[in-house]
Amino acid sequence: MRTAMGVWRWRRNPLRRPTDLFEAWVAFAALVCVLVVAPAVGWVAGLQVDGTLQQAAHEQRQERHLVPAVVLRPAPESAAADAGASASASADTSAQRTAPHRTQIVASWTAPDGSSHQGTVPAAEEPPRPGERFRIWTDARGRLVGQPLDPSAAVFHAGMAGLAAAICVATLVETVRRLVVRRLMHRRYIRLDRAWAAAGPDWGRAGAGS
Repeated sequence: MRTAMGVWRWRRNPLRRPTDLFEAWVAFAALVCVLVVAPAVGWVAGLQVDGTLQQAAHEQRQERHLVPAVVLRPAPESAAADAGASASASADTSAQRTAPHRTQIVASWTAPDGSSHQGTVPAAEEPPRPGERFRIWTDARGRLVGQPLDPSAAVFHAGMAGLAAAICVATLVETVRRLVVRRLMHRRYIRLDRAWAAAGPDWGRAGAGS
């Protein structure tokens, strides 16, 4: 709003100072940046982030596989605790981590390369029953991995990144405009003080200035 009001300083006025016109140009430049440059920067940033995330999602879909697993038995408490600690230490399996109350089970599965595996994983259903089947995400060698990034989630994150970039640019532009206006105001006050100091001694005297 203040930026738009600054543009009105272009109007003709006998009392308009050169700094008023400069302030109007600053306000106009800031308005253009907020309405044009900031959205453009946000759009470009969003496209770049989306491209990176979509490439990552594509690679994950190629490298990760959803394979069937079979419940063997409930996991011992010590094994379940170790599995939870391992999951916390691995960022790649963050998508498969669940709440602490989730039951851990021992399951077996066959990897895409044909190798057989057995390990402790979170239960797909409560309570787990031996022989029940569920699916887990693994790599080609059968190691547990997180769920691949969903393309729609990538679009959402890219949009948020673009919006954040646009807001940052707009905030930076407005901050610069305020600093310039504050500097102009400071210079105006200095000139006013000098003019008052020069006219002050003659203030109220008859014939002063005549």
